[in-house]
Amino acid sequence: MATDTPTILIVEDEPDLANLYTVWLGDEYDTKTASNGSEALELIDESVDVVLLDRRMPELSGDAVLETIGEREVDCRVAMVTAVEPDFDIVDMGFDDYLVKPVSKDELLQAVERLEVRTTYDEELREFCTLAEKKALLDTEKATAELVESEEYARLEDRLAGSRVQLSDVVADAIEANELEADDDGALSRELNAATGGDVGDGTTTEGGVDDGTTTEGNVGDEVMTEDSGDDGSVTDDRSSEAAEPTDT
Repeated sequence: MATDTPTILIVEDEPDLANLYTVWLGDEYDTKTASNGSEALELIDESVDVVLLDRRMPELSGDAVLETIGEREVDCRVAMVTAVEPDFDIVDMGFDDYLVKPVSKDELLQAVERLEVRTTYDEELREFCTLAEKKALLDTEKATAELVESEEYARLEDRLAGSRVQLSDVVADAIEANELEADDDGALSRELNAATGGDVGDGTTTEGGVDDGTTTEGNVGDEVMTEDSGDDGSVTDDRSSEAAEPTDT
């Protein structure tokens, strides 16, 4: 990860979709494309910053590619970009973000930007962000009864709670040593605020934005809920999103 311009590897077996993602990202990033899992594994090395990985591919699936990336300990961030709806199996998967197709240009760019910021985070903070995003994703996709009955979800909640405590200790030590510095765009500060003072991923409101899909009062993530109080004290939602491109995988 030594180049000035980040490198994005697009792993997508649909040529039209791979070309579209390349056009969307080409102005800001160096891009590579792989049309299948085997080709992806040939291209993945330390020069790649972010991998956009389809799950459903012939021969070698995206899940298998993700597992191999982890075994190789390649220092890159991975976003699954797939038509496969998230299930409880995502709890043990080693991705950093999960986008369900179809995705818009803004959603894709914002996801890549988030993961680029996370390359500057230490392991504890990256782990916390990933766990929070998985919880937020399942909270959105699954019914309450399913969440209550799921052993995987319970394990995820335990891991997130432990990660929050560990991260709070790290932040406290850094503040005491006067070593904590905010990044230029404030993303680190927002996530640290959520880690030490908010319940990230459980639907509560935090005063600093965090890119985990939870409700915030800031401008953050792929889909933002802003809260405006009316004269009667009520809260209204304002959601905005660019129209998504159609896809068939």
